[in-house]
Amino acid sequence: MKANAGFVSLLPSKRRWKCFITAVLSLVFLSMLVPLFFLLGFHNGFQNGFAAEKLSPVPNHLSVPAQHKIAVTENQSQVHIPELEDSVPIQIFSNAARLSRNDTEMDILDETAGFPTPTSFPEQNTKHHAGNMGSKKMVGANESEVLCEIKFGTYCLWRREQQEEMDDYLVKKMKDLLFVARAYYPSIVKLPRFDKLSQEMKQNIQEFERILSEASTDKDLPTNNESKISMMEVTISKAKSCPVDCNNVDKKFRQLVDLTEDEANFHMKQSAFLYKLAVQTMPKSLHCLSMRLTVEYFRSSSNMDGQVQKFSDPNLHHYVIFSRNILASSVVINSTVLHARESGKLVFYILTDQEYYFAMKYWFFKNRYGEAAVQVLNIDDSTLPGFNDEEPSRLSLPEEFHISFYGIDKLSTLQVRAHYLSMFSHSHYLLPTIFQSLEKVVVLDDDIVVQRDVSDLWNIDMSGKVMAAVQSCSVRMSHLQGNLPTRSFDGNSCAWTSGVNIIDLSRWRALNLSETYQRLTREMENKDGGSLSVTSKLSASLLTFQGLVYPLDSKWMLSGLGHNYGVDSESLQTAPVLHFDGGMKPWLELGIPNYKKLWRRFLNPENQFLNDCNVNQ
Repeated sequence: MKANAGFVSLLPSKRRWKCFITAVLSLVFLSMLVPLFFLLGFHNGFQNGFAAEKLSPVPNHLSVPAQHKIAVTENQSQVHIPELEDSVPIQIFSNAARLSRNDTEMDILDETAGFPTPTSFPEQNTKHHAGNMGSKKMVGANESEVLCEIKFGTYCLWRREQQEEMDDYLVKKMKDLLFVARAYYPSIVKLPRFDKLSQEMKQNIQEFERILSEASTDKDLPTNNESKISMMEVTISKAKSCPVDCNNVDKKFRQLVDLTEDEANFHMKQSAFLYKLAVQTMPKSLHCLSMRLTVEYFRSSSNMDGQVQKFSDPNLHHYVIFSRNILASSVVINSTVLHARESGKLVFYILTDQEYYFAMKYWFFKNRYGEAAVQVLNIDDSTLPGFNDEEPSRLSLPEEFHISFYGIDKLSTLQVRAHYLSMFSHSHYLLPTIFQSLEKVVVLDDDIVVQRDVSDLWNIDMSGKVMAAVQSCSVRMSHLQGNLPTRSFDGNSCAWTSGVNIIDLSRWRALNLSETYQRLTREMENKDGGSLSVTSKLSASLLTFQGLVYPLDSKWMLSGLGHNYGVDSESLQTAPVLHFDGGMKPWLELGIPNYKKLWRRFLNPENQFLNDCNVNQ
């Protein structure tokens, strides 16, 4: 019995030793895991009160609303975009660079409505692949630059060029120090033994806030500012050496970062809005000119309808310009006439609306352009052929589109290719009706400058095509197939651009292209839910002329002067036609200085109206 009792009493002792050994081994194992845990950085996912953000790479196909699908369906993977590894989505929006003052300005900023902007991108390589800022552009840029251009377009190009030397270096340094001090102060003030330090920090913070409320640049700072910065740096250094709760400091930093990011985003959107407003708003000098000319028109009793016989002569060269801008249309006509071998064979028609009709009429009556004839037509005039009383046509100018392709290459570098297209508006589809007696016309945008005789355009054999235009094969129909109402199209068909377009009106009438365009816009309007989207406007024009465009030699026209700062000087001098497509038009203060002089040389510096309205200044 004693032996048995002794045996039983040993069992609990052995169990206790096993538990102790197991506990010791567990502690040793955990002590090895903790350093490994921190080395691998897993602790970053457990910030106090914040969930770690998981970054995902740019998908090959972004999910977009059904009514705005653009080259994002699964069967798009075979589309080849040069220099990109994968087929990637595109974003399209209209620059709306030439809206009238009566048009709504509610959507000035919302260029990408319906097209989601990616919120995260793969990590960028530090190496910059600088590219041409023009229509064919491959840019390896940091994330903020890429996001900016995708969302705001030409505003980011303009902002980059307008950057000036920093005159607020010390102000920004003080703001950074104030930022850090505010992050540490809540933790320091909770420590009773650091009351003196907390009082010192409070005084420095209040002093910095007072100075920064009165200073925006370094020259506004007080003379003893350096000593105040040194005192703040010493105080922050002391605070960093205190045993504070890092989670509290981290939380405060995150709150301040969020506030700063919100403020930066607000200023970015505000600046982009003001840029767009400046692009779309008529300058005061041009408004003055229009008002002065309108007044003079009604004061004058002269007959302003001259050279009527030329307007129906099919043997002459007939040019059509859609415009609300007196100066722009004048520069187009003046530059064309000055370089023409026979200015007597030139006939110009300017289609404008009721608001600018009288000013245009008086301007072109008072100013002569060689032996050329100029006729101003009011698209709101009920006597104009094609006028519809039930649905009066409203003048619309060529629409400009900014198309962004983005994706990743084999090195996981974000790549962006931006392209700008100028396209016909619905007013252009009235041409066969308005000019019933003509068989052929050349349509000129009002943002071009002619530098060479263009009479050779009339000798081009278009091989039965309806229109001759400069093509841009960077954008093809296959990129837009997700937004097209029909599958009967050529995916390899290239986009074309306006600026200089030869139109065979007889072929246009025979094929009834105006009705085709109206039918396509109705189909797309129904697909878009009752309102025609930006992409549908682009698609409708491309589908209407599919297979009917004769490709002009790209040397005829140099585009990009309204957004591309990198055009070389030799091309500027040799190109027959310069096209200022983009938001930075030459008659705006935002215009690119190196190109504006090429446009302004065709203005008359001695014209009294221009001088009175400060146009020549």
